[in-house]
Amino acid sequence: MDILVGVIVGLVVLMFLVTIHEFGHFLAARRNGVNVLEFGIGFPPRAVAWIKDEKTGKWRKLKRVEWKKEKVSKVVYSNGEKNLAQKGMIFSLNWLPIGGFCQMDGESAEDSRKGTFGNAKFLAKTKILFAGVTMNWLVAIIIFTVLAWTGMPEFIEGQFTIKEDTIAEVVPVEIVEVAEDSPAEKAGIMSGDLIVAVDGKELFHASDITDYNEEHAGEKVTYTVQRKETVCVNQPQCITAPCDCLEEEVQTSTVNTEVTLNPAGSEYLLGVSMATTQTLSYSTWSAPLVGVGLTAQLTGETFKGVGIMLWNLVSGTAKLFSPDAGVRESGQETISSVGDSISGPVGIIGILFPAFTAAGPTNLAFLAALISVSLACMNVLPIPALDGGRWLLIAIYKLRGKKLTKEAEEKIVSRAFVILLAIIFIVTILDIIRIAK
Repeated sequence: MDILVGVIVGLVVLMFLVTIHEFGHFLAARRNGVNVLEFGIGFPPRAVAWIKDEKTGKWRKLKRVEWKKEKVSKVVYSNGEKNLAQKGMIFSLNWLPIGGFCQMDGESAEDSRKGTFGNAKFLAKTKILFAGVTMNWLVAIIIFTVLAWTGMPEFIEGQFTIKEDTIAEVVPVEIVEVAEDSPAEKAGIMSGDLIVAVDGKELFHASDITDYNEEHAGEKVTYTVQRKETVCVNQPQCITAPCDCLEEEVQTSTVNTEVTLNPAGSEYLLGVSMATTQTLSYSTWSAPLVGVGLTAQLTGETFKGVGIMLWNLVSGTAKLFSPDAGVRESGQETISSVGDSISGPVGIIGILFPAFTAAGPTNLAFLAALISVSLACMNVLPIPALDGGRWLLIAIYKLRGKKLTKEAEEKIVSRAFVILLAIIFIVTILDIIRIAK
């Protein structure tokens, strides 16, 4: 059930982030005089759609749109009325919850009709193409700003903060699950308990607790835990039992419990699953600066990671052609490390989101902001099928003083798109293998 909830949350978050990206294109297109034919949430087939009448400004429910030679030939309304051409923008909700889209009029660079993307000036095209990534960065900044106020989890070494306005708080290790008939269960340790100390020592990381248990295998150790319990604070006098409590409240108590650990070599020593320890940092006036700074830091780390990944892929492939068996083996290990460092849609939705959803809303919000940064960075890359690549293609032809024909643009973009799909397919297979393991 937790995995299912995580997958649903993941789909919703990813659809939101992609839709926000497309909304950036929409705003920039409208501000720069480019007509938007359709803005859709989700991908077709359509569930429901409306069209805005440019004359009256009213929205009318749409039944279907008929196309002829890549242009709208007829618009049919839900009441049966027809128009011979599209007049106004379509807003649609679609069945496939995998993002959104912004369809502009005349997206080919060759199109010269007024109000088309192709007819727009180079600066306007630049604004439109990079408006999507700007929105993704903006979303990340907003989320990180809120987290800086409410408690920012620390996930990377040297994470950006303003030291003069930062208070760090270490969250105790939480016991997520207690194994049946384990030393922990026999000692009365419960799921949800927070480990404050072991034998009087404050241990703030699950790994430190595990190490301590290994050092004292088979011995008696004293766990100090914080426990939240719902207790009755206003119990009426009952003539016959039982009777309902009039008022309840949650109270926190500290409990010392002695545990006899299993001997070394056992399946487990204590018999609990522990959540990953986190340090939460809190900011006040500097929260917006933290939002901007952390977004910039993660952007740099993302580009750095992409660079390292590409270098490992190239160097690993080169090593495969070496006559030395040891070098070839090293190349295979390098290429394997590339595969292990990549996660695609299946891995993000099937592994990351369930884990982060279970860890709580703070961690989930951090993951959403991190993915928003990643979407921005990936779309900036000079791959013709993506925003950065499309801009580079337009810029190169402009510098050459040549017109980018529709045929040339489609050939370049389609080939890049096929390569991109192949990469996504390979990454998806690797994700499925990881999940199966």
